[in-house]
Amino acid sequence: MVAPNIPKALKQYQQVSAQTGVAYASPHRLIQMLMEGAFERIATAKGCIQRHDIPGKGEQIGKAIDIVGGLRDGLNLDAGGELAANLDDLYDFMQRRLLEANLRSDTAILDEVADLLRPVKEGWDAIGNSPKVTAPPTDAPA
Repeated sequence: MVAPNIPKALKQYQQVSAQTGVAYASPHRLIQMLMEGAFERIATAKGCIQRHDIPGKGEQIGKAIDIVGGLRDGLNLDAGGELAANLDDLYDFMQRRLLEANLRSDTAILDEVADLLRPVKEGWDAIGNSPKVTAPPTDAPA
């Protein structure tokens, strides 16, 4: 009997699980998933830096940059007004800092980016937990 390749099986399960999650996620949940992915990539990049795994560091930071770019691309600058413009500037800054962290192998910069993203994610998570406001029935007394 052949022993199963547990790491390979786990990776395949994670890929199917992630694809299923994306397929059935609301737009709100997709943004949450992007932010969670950014945190995961930043944490993994820190570990790569500590282990002197240069290729892994570059790959993980590159993915974090792409994720932040995805968050940025999802902004509606026309409808979002000042808030969207501010987030666009913040995401641009995060991408530049991630690039610098990659060039310098600097975990402090990775922490800085995570610290900047955290309150954005907390605010986004709070939106999902807030009660839904519905319009009153049209036949309700004024």
